[in-house]
Amino acid sequence: MTTEFGLSVMYRILKKAGAERVSDESANELRRILEEIGGSIAKNAVEMSVHAGRKTIKSEDIRLAAKQFSKF
Repeated sequence: MTTEFGLSVMYRILKKAGAERVSDESANELRRILEEIGGSIAKNAVEMSVHAGRKTIKSEDIRLAAKQFSKF
C-alpha cells in the first residue's frame, strides 16, 4: 500500500486537536481515512473541471467537491 501522507503529519494533526497520546493504529487509521476522502474530493473536482470544459482544477472545484464531507 502506497501512502501519500507521512505518518508524522497524522501525529501532529491529532496532537493539535488536543490528543495527549496517539497510538500508531490511530495515526494510521487517520491517514487511511484522509487519503480516501482526499481521493474522493480530487476525483469529484476533476469531474467538475471537465464538465466546465477546463483542464485545470481550480480551488473552487476543490471547495465545491469538499462540501459533501464538511462545511468548507
